[in-house]
Amino acid sequence: MGAKKMSVTLLKFTPDPQEIVAMGAKLCYSGADIEALKQGIESRDQAPFLERLLDFGHLSPIEHAGFTFGVEGVSRSLLAQITRHRIASFSVKSQRYVPATPAATSTAGKADPAVPDGVFGYIIPPRIEALGPEAVRLFESQMKQIQAWYDEWVEKLGTNGETSFEDARFILPNAAETKMLVTMNARELLHFFTLRCCNRAQWEIRALAREMLKLVKPVAPVIFRNAGPACLKGPCPEGKMSCGKSEEVRRDYLNL
Repeated sequence: MGAKKMSVTLLKFTPDPQEIVAMGAKLCYSGADIEALKQGIESRDQAPFLERLLDFGHLSPIEHAGFTFGVEGVSRSLLAQITRHRIASFSVKSQRYVPATPAATSTAGKADPAVPDGVFGYIIPPRIEALGPEAVRLFESQMKQIQAWYDEWVEKLGTNGETSFEDARFILPNAAETKMLVTMNARELLHFFTLRCCNRAQWEIRALAREMLKLVKPVAPVIFRNAGPACLKGPCPEGKMSCGKSEEVRRDYLNL
């Protein structure tokens, strides 16, 4: 496996998300039955109504629109950050049931001849890559050493599937690659983008947030028209900790 790169896919989303949001909002103020409301919404462009809804800050109706992403090539360090977002659902590759030994793909720890021997998947931080090939080789050699330690512990623990993997995994680093499904509703996504697209967010989760935003914006362009870091909608909230690049950030995200 070795070094891995991030990959993000929008797997599923609420069909016609902006229509269902408009329906939820109009239901609050309409005496019409559901079918009549549905037909009225489908018969005309809802963009102006949604723009007013968002400008008023009436955000609860956008919770009806949900988005599910497939995420690969990210670190366990990122996992610790993204799971702090409580209004979300996560399914994550288990280090207890899935061994970190690339040649062993079953919970029984049996080698699959179709998978070459090697080292577990891992993420190399860009600052380490920027130091040059020698630094990358050092990092890679350290990952190989950790792989050897992991394999040693699996063997000492009896090579007995999950009962071995669950304790051997304690030797694995934050750099270890993981995969996950992430589901958030549109309101939580807006909050997520506000925090994690910020220049002061950690580089990996910032890159993930940006890729997720690029995927949802074409699907629901009105809902996500101003999505991004907080400085898109006003002064930077970071105060003295500001990156000082608000104008540059605004231009970047408005052209995303």
